[in-house]
Parts: sequence; C-alpha cells; structure tokens
Amino acid sequence: MNISAAMVKELRERTSLGMMECKKALVEAEGDMELAIENMRKSGLAKADKKSGRIAAEGLISVKVSDDGKVAVILDVNCETDFVAKADDFIGFVNAITDTLLSTDIASDEQLLATTLTSGQTIDEVRRGLIAKLGENITIRRFERHVSATGGNACYLHGNKIGVLVELANSNTELGKDIAMHIAACKPACVDESQVSAAEIEKEKEIFSAQAADSGKPANIIEKMVEGRIRKFLAEVTLVGQPFVKDDKVTVGELVKSKNTQVVRFIRFEVGEGIEKKQENFAEEVMAVSQQ
Repeated sequence: MNISAAMVKELRERTSLGMMECKKALVEAEGDMELAIENMRKSGLAKADKKSGRIAAEGLISVKVSDDGKVAVILDVNCETDFVAKADDFIGFVNAITDTLLSTDIASDEQLLATTLTSGQTIDEVRRGLIAKLGENITIRRFERHVSATGGNACYLHGNKIGVLVELANSNTELGKDIAMHIAACKPACVDESQVSAAEIEKEKEIFSAQAADSGKPANIIEKMVEGRIRKFLAEVTLVGQPFVKDDKVTVGELVKSKNTQVVRFIRFEVGEGIEKKQENFAEEVMAVSQQ
C-alpha cells in the first residue's frame, strides 16, 4: 500500500525515531500504525540487549531537593560518549527520573525501572527506546534518596559530572550548599572519626610506625610521631577535620558548630568513578578500518 508522508510524520512524532526507520516500519506493517509501533518497540528491545555489555562510563549526575528541604535525590545515569550525554533526549530522560525519584518513595533499582512515567512507558522501556534511538548503551547506574524530618537537605552540582547531597541536623540552605561544594572539591571519605574503622586506623599506624622506625629516634618519640601522623590522616579523610574550602583558617567541623548544627550524612557521585574505561588506540583503529 502507499505510505503517505502524513503517516510517516505521525509515527515519527509517536516514536521519536528517524524518518527512514519509520517509513520502513510502516511498509513492513502494511500501513498498520499500531503494529508498526509494536514492531519498532520489539526491535528497540533487541538493540538494547545487544548493547547491554558495552562500557558506559560517560553520562550525567543529577541532584534535586524538594522545596521544603525534606527530600533530596542524587542520580547517576551513564552512556558511552559525552556526545550522547549532551543530547536533549538523554538530558530529558535524566530529568524525568530525577523528578520521579523526588516525588515517589522508590527504594530499589528494580522498583525504579518498573515505575511508569507520564508518557505511559516504564523507565526501563524509555531507556531501551533511547538505546535504539541514540545507538549507545544507557544504564541507570545508581541513585540515593535522603529524607530529613528537619528539612536539612542541600545539594550541589558541578558541571553535571559531580554531584553532592548533604544533610544537616538543622535547616540551613546556604551552609548546606557551601558544605556540599566543599565535599565536591575535597572528596572526604566520611563525616567524622567515628566512621573510620579501627582496622583502617591500625593499618595506617603500621605504615607510619615502619616509616618512623627508619629515623633512628627513641621509641617514645616515634610513638608521638605516629600519633601526630594519625591525627593528620584523620583530618584529611574526615569532612569535619578538613580545612573549609572557602576559608582554610577554619575546619568544616568548626564552621558547622558555629552555625549551631552538624552534618548528619553526605553522598558524593562522580561520573565514571570506579568504571574501567576502554582504552582507545586511534592508530590501531585507523589501521583496522583501512584493512576492511
């Protein structure tokens, strides 16, 4: 049958896929619009499955806090290239998930993927559709949702690549943002010394003791040297022990104490951290193409 331009236009609007792909689907479905959409969805799922093993180490971090400061979310969605990370469809997908997390009590990856968006599709269906459209593996790597009875949540986003949530015992939006900015820049491992394991401290003591032993100093002096190194180590890895990034004359702990509050918890996400990226060799790639 004759496939009109109006039919192709309608299918493009409903699927957001390319003109030629839409025309081909309509021809194969003999003009049946619903069948064409169903076949395209099936094809998209197949494409998504084929790309599922590909490394996705680029993407976006998204953070958002409710108006009352009681709910905050942080989300890490990955793709394969920075080019796709800047695509409007990818950005819109990330924003839609963020809004859904903020308004819905979602606790697991499975629950998130099964959640239905305003489009009527589940998040996983939209994800798979984007894989088919954009041609890259897309994964929702991780998310966290913090709920604070006092409204002490705050956030900071650095260039869509580093995001931080921080919860204060009392609501203080300006201070919370400053602390989140500090965490983004200085990467503390935990809030305070109570969260550093005894095993980790003991390991550092062994290392420092071995280093100090080479100095030839008496045992009591070495003991004091090690104690000093441990204090320095704890100040470096704990948020409250670090010099505040905007004013290094005070520590973060001193700053929050002066504001009559304390840091309850924080989470920091950075795009690609912990993912082993594929190393591309441009010369080898050109040679491989030339031999095809």
